[in-house]
Parts: sequence; C-alpha cells; structure tokens
Amino acid sequence: MVRYAKEHKQVTRQRIIEKAGHRFKADGIDGSGVATLMSDAGLTNGAFYAHFASKDDLVATVVAEELRMQLAPFDTLRPGRPGLEDLLHAYLSVEHRDNPSLGCPSAALLDEIGRCGEATKQAYADGVKSIVEEIAARLEPADPQSARGKAIGLFTMMVGTLQLSRALSDRKFSDEVLEHGIENGLTFMS
Repeated sequence: MVRYAKEHKQVTRQRIIEKAGHRFKADGIDGSGVATLMSDAGLTNGAFYAHFASKDDLVATVVAEELRMQLAPFDTLRPGRPGLEDLLHAYLSVEHRDNPSLGCPSAALLDEIGRCGEATKQAYADGVKSIVEEIAARLEPADPQSARGKAIGLFTMMVGTLQLSRALSDRKFSDEVLEHGIENGLTFMS
C-alpha cells in the first residue's frame, strides 16, 4: 500500500472541497451524490472516506469554506461604504446571477442548508455572522454593533434579490430585479 505525504492528502482534501462547492451551488446538495463529487475531483468513491466521515461532514466543511472564501475579498474592497457599494454592484451583477457555481453559497443553497444537519447549520451561521460583522463595520466603523441590524437587512436583501433574479425566466425582468436591488441597497445604506 502506498502512503502519501500529509501535504498530498491536504491538497486532495482541498480539491474535493473546492469541486464539491462548485457542484453543490450548480446542482444542489441533494442533487450531488458522492460518486459525482469524487469524479469531479478526479478520484474514486473509495477515496472519499479517507477525507470525510460522511456526506454531511463534507457539506458542513464545504459550507464553512464557501463562506470563508466569500468573506476573503472584503480585504480588497475600498474602505467603508464605498467598498460596500462596490460589493453590492458585483453581488447583484448579471455575471454573478449567471454563474451560480462560482458565486454566493447563500443564494445558491439557502433552502437546502435549512434542511441540513446541525453541523452544516452551525457552519453556515458562523460564516454569515462573520459577513454581517464585516458589513456592519463598514457601515459604522466607530460602532459596528449599532449597524448590526442594518447589516443583516442589507445582506438578506442582497441574497433574496439574487435568488429571485435567478428564478425568473424573463431575462429583462430579471435584469430589472438586479437593477432595483442595487438601487434599494444603496438607499438602505444611506
């Protein structure tokens, strides 16, 4: 039996997480079986249990990683509200709408996360709290706690707007939803 270096195992695990994140957001958690997820990662089904105790374990790990990755670009935004405006425009863009597998896990998976196990719900809650805290800190740098409610409202408005725009078959109406979502978000921030 060949033993792989610890680094190889970590790289492989990360590849599974990344590929599963894309697949979950494209096809849903329930629509993504272990065989498909492992095939996406270029691995056999048997390799799955060397990295995860169960599919639920993988889902919780993917949700935590997806939200961590969603938070990372906040460091590259302009400071304060201007950065939030940039985020709002990027989040409610046609490109984001049209590429769910590369975008926000909330907009793609929210309904399924609500039906997942406690570990996934906890991973999701922790990730969303971090995003809300970052938004609140940009809304009111001197007193982020005072902006927590507004930050929750802005994030939920963004997610709901993106979900609605993706659900509409009428492209013109979908574009209109995104445009008004940006307007509403900017109004909400002022």
